[in-house]
Amino acid sequence: MENTSNEHKTLIGKVKRNYQGKAEKIAKSKEKIHELLERVGSKIHLLADNPTVKEAKMYLDVVVRMIRAYQRNEYRAFSSKSLILLVVGLLYFVMPFDIIPDFIAGLGYVDDLSVLLAITKSMQSDIEAFLDWERTKV
Repeated sequence: MENTSNEHKTLIGKVKRNYQGKAEKIAKSKEKIHELLERVGSKIHLLADNPTVKEAKMYLDVVVRMIRAYQRNEYRAFSSKSLILLVVGLLYFVMPFDIIPDFIAGLGYVDDLSVLLAITKSMQSDIEAFLDWERTKV
């Protein structure tokens, strides 16, 4: 388990180095966040039949809902650093040219979703708190 945690940290570190600056700019703009979420939605719809994407759709949905709730000032129980990390994950997901380009059949989305899963694992307590909040906000 320790090795997996280190692998996740290494993967997140590489992606953050490449995408953090852009993610910070996006996180500061409601319009840019909206555009990113639209791109994520379009890509999820486009890849709806991809088994790898189907498997990770739950994580994508939670991240999108967290960012939307944060953007609307409905839920602010996580830091702006966490918001940027979530944006990094979604940004990486929508970028066609990353560690493994999306056009490589069978592998192109594996790295995208690995990054997203590593980020969600690193933010597990934030995600659990958000899901608890969602359940009780009715």
